[in-house]
Amino acid sequence: MERNLISKYNVAGPRYTSYPTVPYWDKASFSLQEWKRSLQRSFRESNYSDGLSIYIHLPFCESLCTFCGCNKRITKNHSLEIPYLESVLNEWKMYCKLFSEKPFIKELHLGGGTPTFFSARNLELLLKGIFKNSSKAADAELSFEGHPNNTSFEHLRLFSSFGFSRVSYGVQDYNEKVQKAIHRVQSFENVKKVTEEAREAGFTSVGHDIIFGLPFQTKEHIVNTIARTKELIPDRIAFYSYAHVPWIKGNGQRGFKDEDLPTAEQKREQYETGKQMLLDAGYVEIGMDHFALKTDSLFEAIENRTLNRNFMGYTSSKTQAMIGLGVSAISDSWYGFAQNVKGVEEYQHLVASKILPVFRGHILNDEDLIIRKHILNLMCKLKTSWYTGNQFFKGLPDTLIQLKEMQNDGLVEIDTIFLKITEKGRPFLRNICMAFDMRLQRSKPETQLFSMTV
Repeated sequence: MERNLISKYNVAGPRYTSYPTVPYWDKASFSLQEWKRSLQRSFRESNYSDGLSIYIHLPFCESLCTFCGCNKRITKNHSLEIPYLESVLNEWKMYCKLFSEKPFIKELHLGGGTPTFFSARNLELLLKGIFKNSSKAADAELSFEGHPNNTSFEHLRLFSSFGFSRVSYGVQDYNEKVQKAIHRVQSFENVKKVTEEAREAGFTSVGHDIIFGLPFQTKEHIVNTIARTKELIPDRIAFYSYAHVPWIKGNGQRGFKDEDLPTAEQKREQYETGKQMLLDAGYVEIGMDHFALKTDSLFEAIENRTLNRNFMGYTSSKTQAMIGLGVSAISDSWYGFAQNVKGVEEYQHLVASKILPVFRGHILNDEDLIIRKHILNLMCKLKTSWYTGNQFFKGLPDTLIQLKEMQNDGLVEIDTIFLKITEKGRPFLRNICMAFDMRLQRSKPETQLFSMTV
């Protein structure tokens, strides 16, 4: 990739798991009642068969990984498991009471934190409680994030018995120096073991997460990590840039010095090298930072034009509403967003008081809804259009003027009614979406809110 393009477009920018992005939510005019009404509206509009997506945040980890930007609680006190899961189930009951009929689950994902911090027995109680108050689609996609060091065969058997078919393991990098810097030491043997056991338990999609741009990481480390990964042939791979945002995530990302990180040019070389290795191995690039075999449901979603992107990242199924349960979890009714409080004790207190534990959110206006569709199109289809009036928004002419320079650089193709991202432009997908982001364009942040785009 041309070095001048990297320096030109390497700016701070969102990853667009939502629009508007969280820093631009209109929190002042948000209310819990408006949020409930938006969710009920979405439930009424959706066909019952469309179902709901559920994300459950399980925040506990026994040790701190210094690359992690997730909301977590570091503890070895496993007596916290049951009280927390009881709160999650009570929160779910509150949501179920908002609906006119039993909700239908199309997608369920357990994230964290470390979901496998919890015992298989306690996770069974959680899943039984969730499905007691809902129905499950025959083709529901159920998945969880597994830690290679503590995911047991008992965990995998338990999840499989409930119909889980997908697991993603955080690999990051196999180099020992890098692993020590990010405080995530795990052997290739452990990853191999849990990958094989997942398949033995009946999982049809095993994913590995690999990060580039980590402290002390080199191109050679990427080559070695992906070479080892190819030995295990995971069905899908998330290959993404380390987001260095210690000013947001606190001291957890200060386990190393800024000068220990690769430069933007080195990061892009790591990505291009790894990407080519994955393509040569038969993986197909999906949207941004994701790769899948042609046998995986993520590739099928591209073929069927059902690929979706939400707070869980790229998904192969699409529902209009997603409910987030647990601390810091974000819900999405399509018409609005709501995020739960981030502290475990505050979360449990609110739920015990029979109050939905939401502390901020945003109700989308008409312009938000139009722009949201355009950004979703770009993130999932690498193109968007405005050939009908309901796809036009007031700022579109200015957006297209702003994109002229990217067009001159060969990153996008612009016609009178559509825009298409070129192969050369794929690494700059976030930058292209930023041109459509009217809330960002009208109020540029004075301080850095997001990670760098390259």
